[in-house]
Amino acid sequence: MAEIEIDGALIERYVHDLAQHGKFGETGVWRTVYSPEWAAARDEIAGWMRDAGLEVRHDAVGNVWGQVQGADGGKSIVTGSHFDSQRPGGRFDGVLGIIAGVAAVRALIEQAGRPRRTIEVVALCEEESSRFPTAGFWGSRAVTGGINPGDVDTVVDWDGVTIAQAMRKVGLDPARASEATRGDIDVFVELHIEQGPLLEQQGLPVAVISAITGIRTYIIELTGTANHAGAFPMDLRRDPMAGAAEIITGVINTAHRMGRPAVTTVGRIQAEPGGPAIVPDKVTFFVDARHPDPNKREELYARHEALMSEVAERRGLELKLTIRSQHAPCICDPELVRLFEQAGNELGLRFTTMTSGAVHDTQQMARIARVVMIFVQSKDGRSHTPEEFTSIEHATDGTRLVAAGLHKLAY
Repeated sequence: MAEIEIDGALIERYVHDLAQHGKFGETGVWRTVYSPEWAAARDEIAGWMRDAGLEVRHDAVGNVWGQVQGADGGKSIVTGSHFDSQRPGGRFDGVLGIIAGVAAVRALIEQAGRPRRTIEVVALCEEESSRFPTAGFWGSRAVTGGINPGDVDTVVDWDGVTIAQAMRKVGLDPARASEATRGDIDVFVELHIEQGPLLEQQGLPVAVISAITGIRTYIIELTGTANHAGAFPMDLRRDPMAGAAEIITGVINTAHRMGRPAVTTVGRIQAEPGGPAIVPDKVTFFVDARHPDPNKREELYARHEALMSEVAERRGLELKLTIRSQHAPCICDPELVRLFEQAGNELGLRFTTMTSGAVHDTQQMARIARVVMIFVQSKDGRSHTPEEFTSIEHATDGTRLVAAGLHKLAY
């Protein structure tokens, strides 16, 4: 059939209107899960879905679902993303995937009629961990059965409020959180801003994602002996700062030598006691290591850990290595990747196929469904900041691709 036409003005209006809920400065958004701003955004999104002709429901953790029932029934084809933000974040991260989903399905209903298979758009309640540090992916984990009994009472925010208390304030019953679990989803498609510079560097508006990175975050503690900076000879020191400097340089260089898409970052370091003229007693720092290839990921981690052990032993330091968090790589369904590549070619879109260096709800949804992602260009690769920006033209191109892929899957 002819291409599904997407209304760019509608996308622009959605972006503007949703950004008013938690508006921060000129372009920022501060919208944490279960806040008043979050509740207002939830209601706004539900209104869009109803206007698009979707049947709307709210699940037990506050995810919003809009559905158009397929003539043949069966498992659903779902698209969407999350609508919470960083503190502060911008207008596009997460929410653009919801906006694209509503706009695409609205256009499909208007121009192609009732689908053969059921399509749903989901607005996931939380992904960012910006209010509850250990809640991450709360919305998609609920959908996939990943919330453990007791989490609602043990997960707390920065002010000591439990997630159960926060849920009650927006009219949700935390005792029913497990009821959000779904077992009837076949496909999950998530559009997201790239959060990196590659599409902009290549002059491309969109990408089809073939894999999502695996990630391991380490907390490294190196303990030595505190000494005076002037009176203690270099060859007699057990200096954890020197060991940290060697490890930090080494792990970053290891990822650089392995080449794209391997990455390693050290974003936080702390010395104790921290005096400017004292060899520290202990240095603590974080190492974030990522690779989307399961085998290369293990190679990267093994090289890092071997280096840490060797440096600590050679310098006479005590090493405590803690894995703070980790996510396995997610390989997108090859058939879906090919389907969206074909759709992009048929639309005449300029696009590439690439991997994602950031983690996403899609990785959780892959536990119960076949998955694929679509990226749209981020200006200067910025995200999680009021400065993030994606043009309406690029957002519309991404939505065109979502609509075309959904048409192939559902019609």
